[in-house]
Amino acid sequence: MTTGILLQILQTLLAILLAPLLMGWVNQCRAWLQGRSAPPIGQPYRTIKKLFHKDAVLAHDASQLFRFAPYLIFACMVLAAGIVPTIANDLPFSPAADVIALVGIFALARVFQALAAMDIGTSFGTLGARREMLVSFLAEPALLMVFFTASLISHSTELPVIVQTLAHKQFVIYPSLAFAAVAFWMVSTAENARIPIDNPTTHLELTMIHEAMILEYSARHLALIEWAVALKLFTYSALGIALFVPWGIAPAGDLSALPLAVLALLVKMMLGGAGLSLLEAISAKLRLFRAPEFLGTAFLLAVLGMLTHFLLEI
Repeated sequence: MTTGILLQILQTLLAILLAPLLMGWVNQCRAWLQGRSAPPIGQPYRTIKKLFHKDAVLAHDASQLFRFAPYLIFACMVLAAGIVPTIANDLPFSPAADVIALVGIFALARVFQALAAMDIGTSFGTLGARREMLVSFLAEPALLMVFFTASLISHSTELPVIVQTLAHKQFVIYPSLAFAAVAFWMVSTAENARIPIDNPTTHLELTMIHEAMILEYSARHLALIEWAVALKLFTYSALGIALFVPWGIAPAGDLSALPLAVLALLVKMMLGGAGLSLLEAISAKLRLFRAPEFLGTAFLLAVLGMLTHFLLEI
């Protein structure tokens, strides 16, 4: 039990420390693919450090909610990262929070971010909050359907049990997971404010969603939000690994497999970040009113995955 608790703390700390590195790798790959001079891979660390050393500037009518929201958002992302197996499948606290609770944690952070964006009363903040709620309203059902497909295969909603079923038992090809994987990619791009739903590098009024909600933040508050954004991307990447390519995650009680699991995690994250950059380089941002079609397709694919499981895999 003590070893499991230490491993769970270690995986959470590893996610916190590696999240900015993944963001830096994605930015670097995207710059290379676009023919631009790439920033250093450690640039997100420098940005966060610089913001922590600045003095915060707050609007006169900012309430306590506006000040408290970045800390809650960051805490939610840390909690979400602690639920997902990254290097080991030994998570003793996993029965307290399954995949349904994980969706709720993401939703809690999103709600407080939207409320904080509307708290100041600026047009940009309200605009971004409304758009964010529209995207999340369409993305969450599709994400739940993806989780339900994996849960039906493993007969559990706990991620360690799902990983144990898919990675450490007899190798089986599940056609339903193919539909779920495509749906998960579509949802993850929307949830992480990536192309084609949002562009994290723009500040144009007609296109930005996430950036519109954090324009009023500065210094340590902005640093926590930027760190939480990187941590959310890392958590979704770890979720994709746990659900669809879980091989390499150390089984419970096998400490000798940890070095290989860390190496497998780094390789998978590098490949996933490069793939994300490639898709963003060759894709264009959709119009906002095309987002329901995009996420509706994700929901349809996730439901098809469940139906495929019922038809072919029982």
